[in-house]
Amino acid sequence: MLSSGTRPSVNDLYRYRLTTAEILYRLPDYPKLLQSYLWQEMDVAPDFPRLTKFLDYWERNLDGRLHTVRIANAELVRPQEIAYAAHDFGYH
Repeated sequence: MLSSGTRPSVNDLYRYRLTTAEILYRLPDYPKLLQSYLWQEMDVAPDFPRLTKFLDYWERNLDGRLHTVRIANAELVRPQEIAYAAHDFGYH
């Protein structure tokens, strides 16, 4: 993680990803039923410290027991994708 007051380097930007977690948890009054919760945040792959902190908070303070957590992430900084056109058009 970056401390406040420091400027991120390019390498730091490559590590950050838009992270989405689908959290399935059991309802406290009906433990056989599952509820879904979506969490989305900028996080650092592959350790996901913000998601880990959120899940630790959940375990300590919320009644719904965690069942499953599925994680998807997308890189924000990646090489430019270049596609060449199959045709060339001329204008006068």
